[in-house]
Amino acid sequence: MLVLTRKPGEQIMIGGDIVITVMEGRGDGVRIGIEAPRGVSIQRREVVEAIAAANLAAAQAGPDAEELVAGLRPPVRKPPKEEAGS
Repeated sequence: MLVLTRKPGEQIMIGGDIVITVMEGRGDGVRIGIEAPRGVSIQRREVVEAIAAANLAAAQAGPDAEELVAGLRPPVRKPPKEEAGS
């Protein structure tokens, strides 16, 4: 792991097309800006881990999971039939 000390306004380059800019320090955190090509996915680690855990839990759901989920949805209402001659 490369560990750097940067001041607000200073940048770090990754490859030739990703730039990380230190925006400001805030108490025990720091705000950063990231410039990267559209095709590069940028995610917070805790979000990726939460999604992976939710996907794993869904994959391990029991055989009655579909019925349980269906019971959580509101009933589907059918549109009223139009009267003849209207």
